[in-house]
Amino acid sequence: MNWFVKLDDEDREFVKQLTISSGSLKTLAKIYQVSYPTVRTRLDRIIQKIELTQTNTHTSFENNIMQLVIEEKISLDIAKK
Repeated sequence: MNWFVKLDDEDREFVKQLTISSGSLKTLAKIYQVSYPTVRTRLDRIIQKIELTQTNTHTSFENNIMQLVIEEKISLDIAKK
């Protein structure tokens, strides 16, 4: 479960709430008081983070850059440069 410890606290809490709500994104939207698409987007980002930890084809630097793109801290265009 190396992927789980690499998630930040907020993402781990989100995964916990998702599990407690039996995977219901609708229930999760009510818990977080946000729309279903917002929950879906957040889940998609967490999935991307997990997938990133599962690939060993990139260097640590490349993984860090991809993580910044996933978290929308830098743009994809900047990351490519």
